[in-house]
Amino acid sequence: MNSKRKRYKTCIVLLAAVLAFGSALPAFAAEGGGTTPPSGTTATVSTGTAPAIGQVALNATSYFELKNVVMMPEQGNKTVTFTVGVHNGGTTDLQFIDYWPRLRTKTGNQISVRVLPQDKDKNRIPAKSSQDISFYATVNESTDLKDLIFEIIKWDFSMPEADFVRKIGDVSVPDDYSVVTPAGKAHTIQMASNPVKGTIKKVLMSKNEKNYTPTVVLNLENVGSKSVAVPGYQYLLRTSEGYMYPLDAKTVKDLTLNPQTNKDIDLTGSVPVSVSTEGWQLVIVQNAQDLKLNLPIAFFALPAVSDTDGVDTGKAFSFTNKAGTYTAQLNTVQRLPWEDQDILTAGFTLSNKGPEALPIPDLTGYFKLDDNVKVEAKLVRTDNVIGLTPNAEAQFQFIGKIPYTSQFGKVKLVLQEKTGSGSSDGKTDQQTAASDLLEFVHRAELMNIPYNNFGETYKVTSIGRSANYKVRSVRTYGGKMNDTFTALLEVNNLEKRPSDITKLVAYFKTAEGTYPATISEIKTKVNPNGTAMLLLSSNVGKGAPTSGMSILIGEAVTEGKLTEADKKPDAYVNAAAYWLPEEDFTVQDGFKDINLDPYKLSISKIRSTIEYVKDSDVTPVKIKFDYNLEKDSMFVSNMEGRQLIIELEDSDGKTKMKRALDFKDFEGVQSDKQGTTTTQTETKEKMTVGEHVDFEFTESIKDIKYRINQLKTFKLNIYDSFQGQKKLIATKEVNWFETAE
Repeated sequence: MNSKRKRYKTCIVLLAAVLAFGSALPAFAAEGGGTTPPSGTTATVSTGTAPAIGQVALNATSYFELKNVVMMPEQGNKTVTFTVGVHNGGTTDLQFIDYWPRLRTKTGNQISVRVLPQDKDKNRIPAKSSQDISFYATVNESTDLKDLIFEIIKWDFSMPEADFVRKIGDVSVPDDYSVVTPAGKAHTIQMASNPVKGTIKKVLMSKNEKNYTPTVVLNLENVGSKSVAVPGYQYLLRTSEGYMYPLDAKTVKDLTLNPQTNKDIDLTGSVPVSVSTEGWQLVIVQNAQDLKLNLPIAFFALPAVSDTDGVDTGKAFSFTNKAGTYTAQLNTVQRLPWEDQDILTAGFTLSNKGPEALPIPDLTGYFKLDDNVKVEAKLVRTDNVIGLTPNAEAQFQFIGKIPYTSQFGKVKLVLQEKTGSGSSDGKTDQQTAASDLLEFVHRAELMNIPYNNFGETYKVTSIGRSANYKVRSVRTYGGKMNDTFTALLEVNNLEKRPSDITKLVAYFKTAEGTYPATISEIKTKVNPNGTAMLLLSSNVGKGAPTSGMSILIGEAVTEGKLTEADKKPDAYVNAAAYWLPEEDFTVQDGFKDINLDPYKLSISKIRSTIEYVKDSDVTPVKIKFDYNLEKDSMFVSNMEGRQLIIELEDSDGKTKMKRALDFKDFEGVQSDKQGTTTTQTETKEKMTVGEHVDFEFTESIKDIKYRINQLKTFKLNIYDSFQGQKKLIATKEVNWFETAE
């Protein structure tokens, strides 16, 4: 009797442990005082309707069905998601707690399976009903779907103690199994348990010397009985070689689909021209932030590229006035976010193909939406020229503003020339007379912003402002109430003379919304081939997901001209977008080559001393070390608000020291009130670029001399801080009163 009771208790403990493990969520390691990857309430994860791969019979009336088996490549591994459909045809409730799915490879490797958080409380399946329960697992990057075998087991206390399970049955993934929806076919996605049918309507494509710019038009139709909000999915274009390129989703934010309604979503991205265009797929994933996973939702084969006739971008047209004949070419039409409005911009090139110089015409114009709605436009001269010599050209932009809720299919730019002025006394509202020169037609679905994949350079060739732009890195600084997300942008001066950095406007874009970015100002000219480092920042919600983010950057405009000095922008033009890299949350162990972009710091020979002071409870504690701080001399940056924080924390938690150092002091220069730059006097408590010995900081700590025998080790932590928020980037454990290399 005692042995049976003992065995029964063992079974209960083991069963509880296995079930707890099965539904447990992976935890994130805290990043001391800095940003920790978000955790908290899990949003409901959508699931697709991938084909079933087989059934396992429980009895004559009930069975388990394996379906929605999908695999998604990740960094260094793959994520598998699948659904177990539990069909209870019996006359009593079925308790799923008595069963569990197992996953193994055909070579015998066991793989841990976990239930998706939204299904962790699903257990009782009433008689004559069905219930879907979804799971996920992580496999190595060499594993394919066809290598997997799914088992259904039942916990059985009569089985040997080493296992306590009885296998009900198993299902293998067929060799020809595919989750890719064929071109032209629909795929149903369960959004909050409501069916939404997805179909690829068409694919449009433009191209330049560097990239293809595809536009995938995805139609989502709510075929359910209730309204559903479209989740913040990430959309990816997968090539036949397996490369994945992110796509930006337009008009998805706050999109709700009412029953029996549908909506087209334009998905735009950038793919290098070196990549084959055959066999492209659209992949939809959902970022489960607190699982630290991208869960696959759907795969669509893309149809052939549709005809883009009727679009006038890239086509040259001529017009003649009293001065001569000009050629105009529409280059881009863009729709850009601006506060609670959207900006319409049209960039065009005006050129002189004739043998004689021509003046710049007095141009004006307007937009017309769907041949019906007129939108006033302002002309912006982005090239500072007064005339066109033979074979010369100049760039211009038209800007109009519309409500961000506006919907239209076709946009027309009407180019005009002013032919007269209004009242000579300026006291009337008579509009300037103008004659039409040309009309350019464009489609709303092709109003694409060029996207640059991470590491790519975007080149601006405007006269007098030629420059390369490239995103260098991203970093999140954690705060108590919110976080600050930042990106470093390199701007390389391609002019042959020192030049000012063009004033910019920027927005961070996530699946949840668009955040205006603050840009650090560079007030000095940048030398030829020199590089300015701009810090772009924005406040985001505490723990907000930063995966799949992009940044939109354009040239600032004020009152029809490129923004100068301290003027406030009222629009922007020539916008380009950049996909941002995944942020590295790893805390470096040790102090060699610490990344403080655009600086690099190494620390060595860390020493600690305590200075005895007679008749005082307060004792000075001194930390010393040698360091090497490096920076490329061709970089110009403004690190205002950014600090390096060095923190000592004793292992007993009773002793703490901290020193904050301003990045702006690293250059070893300072400015007096008249703006004159002088060399900063080096001290032992300031860091400057170069190799230095005996940096030190001291703090008086009460009663520490009475605890000297208890002092064993301390942690030295290095934080990157911005505007009072910080991120732990390196740490090292050091013995008190010993030199640590």
